[in-house]
Amino acid sequence: MSTTETTTSATPLRAVALVCTLSPSPAPSSSQLLAEQTMAALAEHGVTGRTIRIADHDVKPGVETDMGDGDAWPEIRDTILGADILVLSTPIWLGHASSIAQRVLERLDAEISETDDEGRMLTYGKAAAVCVVGNEDGAHKVSADLFQGLNDVGFSLAPGAVTYWVGEAMQGTDYQDLDKTPEATAGTTKTLAANTAHLARQLKAAPYPPSA
Repeated sequence: MSTTETTTSATPLRAVALVCTLSPSPAPSSSQLLAEQTMAALAEHGVTGRTIRIADHDVKPGVETDMGDGDAWPEIRDTILGADILVLSTPIWLGHASSIAQRVLERLDAEISETDDEGRMLTYGKAAAVCVVGNEDGAHKVSADLFQGLNDVGFSLAPGAVTYWVGEAMQGTDYQDLDKTPEATAGTTKTLAANTAHLARQLKAAPYPPSA
């Protein structure tokens, strides 16, 4: 391994996982579980960080960085901007990401007008990844929607930037109820972590060019 590769792989990174379950703490959550497993996988690549369950905070509707009147988003936004990786974890409801995940994307829309001195969105140097859980088909559709939204607001996505589990349709088993993590999901989570950490380090070492 070259000196450059050694330095790059050793670069410490920070991540934040936004858990978009509809249930506030301390209710159990499959979205929380998969987000925590993803953070653990990222930790194997020198990434530290935290999870935030959005339902525990008063995130106002809107498309501004601060909607005032006790809005919790500015503090969460500071955490995102201080991280190198954003993980967005959502359940599937009626074939779509949760309404809370949609609200997060709507609040992130404000980043389009927040730029540095060279015209780049403040999110340009950050990687994103997605976790999806549900009892129905739709993980690919949900991840596609979130990928597009995250890319629109400046995040970069590595190959394999989603991990998911969906149970058999029309039955009640949740991801958190499984006796053990399915090998396919565990392997996908490891790939997400490896590729996303790699991308985040590359972005940190070599920022995107100034925007025209």
